[in-house]
Amino acid sequence: MKFFSQSFLYDDPWHIVSLAFFLRYPNPYAAHVISCDVISREQTDSGSLLTTRLILKRGALPRWAPQGIVQRAESWVVEESEVDPFGKVVRCRTKNLDHVKVMQVEESQLFQQVENGKTLQTTEANITSKFGWGLTKKIESHGLARFKAHVQRSREGVSLILSLLRQSHLQTMTLGSYISNMHPSDLSLVGTDVSSVSHGSDDGGSGGIENQLPSAAEKGSWFNKLWGTG
Repeated sequence: MKFFSQSFLYDDPWHIVSLAFFLRYPNPYAAHVISCDVISREQTDSGSLLTTRLILKRGALPRWAPQGIVQRAESWVVEESEVDPFGKVVRCRTKNLDHVKVMQVEESQLFQQVENGKTLQTTEANITSKFGWGLTKKIESHGLARFKAHVQRSREGVSLILSLLRQSHLQTMTLGSYISNMHPSDLSLVGTDVSSVSHGSDDGGSGGIENQLPSAAEKGSWFNKLWGTG
C-alpha cells in the first residue's frame, strides 16, 4: 500500500472554495473526466448536505503493463460528500469501482475554515494493488506518481473555477443557497503549500492519465462555453 497526504491553504473563504470544489467539472485541467452525475442528495436533521455522485474517468495504461490487464480504459468513481454549513467543513471521499484488483485508490478531502478567513484543504489517499505476479509494488508506485500529478491538476482546476466565480460575482452567494437552486443536470457543469508527504511499503500504481495544460486561448474558449458568452 502507498499513502499520500498533502495540505493546501486557499486565501479565499470556505464557502467560496467549497462551491468551486463542487463546480470543478468540467475544466480544462480535467480532460480525463467524461461525465459527472448526482445519484442522491439529502439534508440531515443537523442541516448537513449529503451528496453521492458517480464520475466516469478515462485513463491510460503505462507501456510496461501486461496486455489485457484491464478490459477498458474507463473507470467509474463514486464520490460521497458531506457539507456542514454550520461547522464550515466539507468532507469528501472517493474510490474507483472498476479494476479494483489491479488498483484501488481511496481518496479523502477535507475543507475547513481557518483563521483570517482562509480555507485549508487536506488530501489523503491510499493506493493498493492486489494484482500480484511480481507487479504489485510497481503498480502502487506508478499509482502514487499519477495521483500526485492528479492533485496538482485538480488544484489548478479549482483555482480556475475560483477565478471564474470572482469574475461572475457568484462569490456573494452561499454554498447552500446556490446548490439548492441548481438543476441536477447543471451540477455536472460545474494557495500555498503547507505540507507534502508520501510514503509506502516499497517502490513499485492509478493508471497514468497524461493531460496537456491548457493554453490561455483554451481557457477563454472553455469559459465562454460554460457561462454562455461565446
